[in-house]
Amino acid sequence: MREQLGSLGLCFNWDREVTTCLPDYYKWTQYLFVKLYEAGLAYQKEALVNWDPVDQTVLADEQVDENGCSWRSGAHVEQKLLRQWFIKTTNYAKALLDSLADLPEWYGVKGMQANWIGECSGCYFHHMLKLEGRETGEILPAYTSSPEAVFGAAFISILPSHHLLHGSSPVGPTLHRALQPGKDSLTEVTALNMFTGQEIPVVISAKAEFQGHLDSVIGIPDSSEEDACVAKALGVSWNPVLKAEENGAHTLINSSEFTGQKREEAFSSITQKAREKNLGGYLTSSKLRDWLISRQRYWGTPIPIVHCKSCGPVAVPVEDLPVMLPKVPSLSGRRASPLQAAHEWKDCPCPRPFQRSLADHWMPVDVYIGGKEHAVMHLYYARFLSHFCKDQGLVSNREPFKKLLVQGLIKGQTFRVAEGGQHLRRDEVDFTGPEPVQRGTGRQVKVTWEKMSKSKHNGLDPREVVQQYGTDTMRLYVLYAAPPEQDILWDVKTDAIPGVLRWQARLWGLVTKLREARQGGETPNPLTLNKKESSEARRIWEYTNKAIAQVTSHFTEDFLLNAAISQLMGLTNTLSQASPRVVLHSVAFEQALATLCLLTAPMAPHLASELWAGLSQVQSPLTASFSRSGDVLQQPWPSVDPEYLQTPDTLEVSVRINNKAYGTVTVPRQVAQDSEKVRELVLDSPLGARLLADRIIKKAILSPRTALINFLVEDTGHGSGASVVK
Repeated sequence: MREQLGSLGLCFNWDREVTTCLPDYYKWTQYLFVKLYEAGLAYQKEALVNWDPVDQTVLADEQVDENGCSWRSGAHVEQKLLRQWFIKTTNYAKALLDSLADLPEWYGVKGMQANWIGECSGCYFHHMLKLEGRETGEILPAYTSSPEAVFGAAFISILPSHHLLHGSSPVGPTLHRALQPGKDSLTEVTALNMFTGQEIPVVISAKAEFQGHLDSVIGIPDSSEEDACVAKALGVSWNPVLKAEENGAHTLINSSEFTGQKREEAFSSITQKAREKNLGGYLTSSKLRDWLISRQRYWGTPIPIVHCKSCGPVAVPVEDLPVMLPKVPSLSGRRASPLQAAHEWKDCPCPRPFQRSLADHWMPVDVYIGGKEHAVMHLYYARFLSHFCKDQGLVSNREPFKKLLVQGLIKGQTFRVAEGGQHLRRDEVDFTGPEPVQRGTGRQVKVTWEKMSKSKHNGLDPREVVQQYGTDTMRLYVLYAAPPEQDILWDVKTDAIPGVLRWQARLWGLVTKLREARQGGETPNPLTLNKKESSEARRIWEYTNKAIAQVTSHFTEDFLLNAAISQLMGLTNTLSQASPRVVLHSVAFEQALATLCLLTAPMAPHLASELWAGLSQVQSPLTASFSRSGDVLQQPWPSVDPEYLQTPDTLEVSVRINNKAYGTVTVPRQVAQDSEKVRELVLDSPLGARLLADRIIKKAILSPRTALINFLVEDTGHGSGASVVK
């Protein structure tokens, strides 16, 4: 992979490469786990996994196809209960939701994160299970959206699919005997609410599922008509806890020290008290589940816990980290983990430095670059760990990433047998007929564009494209084909490759043009330019400064690298139209061409280096703004001329009506992000008066990333004669 990245001209500092499978890295993964365990945020419980009965192994969700079959063996995947490790990410749900307000540059992802977390309007309380009056040692967390009324709980309701009925719990047989499918079933198992001290029965719900991902809820009749009906039907008593006042408000009664508090006040005080006693109370939503981190693969990071028969789970001391994997004779990917046979590693005795200055120096990350598939879960877990580290005093910043660049995927053409879904290689498909079919069988083939994957046979070796078109063409194509956030369907024959090739040729031609002009014998002299030629040079100067400002902004602010290339193509067009005398005598042309090379260099370094070598040999140079002795990548980045910045600070905003472009309107830059002001300026402009004056505007959408406003109007036929700008 390093060789391929090198062939693409990617300049990485390999001294900062992180290899997550090495002990010196996962030592700190284990360190964080120990900290989580010590904070009461890591725990074990039984949970369902995808089980391949043929390979006898656990499968990730993405290894199960849409028909519920294993990606490798083809066997129908079963659901199996295994004891798993979880992290209590739900304890941080409210903090993670609230701190999204501190991330203004998480365009698009903030909404996805907020939707994933959900409304944090309830919490869990811990309950100790009891059977025949004796504690079983099991803790059952149960959710309620009315924690202020928890002293009025009548029962705990669990789903028929709850792990207590299907795992190794000692209460399982008792629950099974009580189960009446389709009915609310009262059981002999009770639950002691460790916060209120009340003991209430466990009920198996008639429902197949609760709201969101909940599988256990607290039944509180005073706050739920449905809970009251269940309690009455089962003959379960409860304490009334809510007293209605004349003004419609509620006050707590029969609620210990919280009696007399207003309902809203009690919501905060009860949940806070539960958190202080470590018995629940952390606000979360019904949509969230705790993070399952167990992995059933040999190469997963070992969890640093010793399972002692006498003491129970014991964390490995920090000074003894990392816990390293033992060497095993072979890895097949089938059957149980090879660690089962590593007895010296498994059977160990019971055990009874982190540099904050570096963390504070490098964190938070300036720009996080990751795929769309990481926009929710990966970032949610990363944010959770960062919040936890802040609470542990390990770092100064609560949020780990200032800005996001969530890039799309380069998708490859995928061929699948229509019946059965088997993935085929391209050479296994017959394209000679009207529809593609599988060679040899004639079965119909479905063609789609999907994320590149070995198992889908739709990967592309970049070396083949580099050998055919060259490294810089490959780089420019990927950057120019679409904005970073959008997916690219890889088809070099019909897409942007021809345009990229033409642009590179024009760049080469411009340098050649300047070199030939200066070799003609006439000495360049800017003072010989007439008024028309000086105006032409002035326009080149203006476009150059505009390009510097916009390309720099695209590189550092919005990452619209395709727009940066378009801007450079525009500068190339301007220089290509320059008259021969402007090419020969103008400082602006020479400086613009040098700037064009420098702005192109990060995207096409090899071409830019060759162009710079040619520019460095131009006779009678007129500008000393750049050093001609070093390579293009050693030059300072171009800066906007201060004189250009003194011009009116305005911006051309593109105007669209029902997604069709109709022109531009000039607006002051300082209000360019104010939707209402831009809307008013457009409506007051001649363009707005002509096209929008008598139309019903349903909505005006101002793009946060580009200078564009789109008016959604009722289509009444007005303005149909207006010319559309394309």
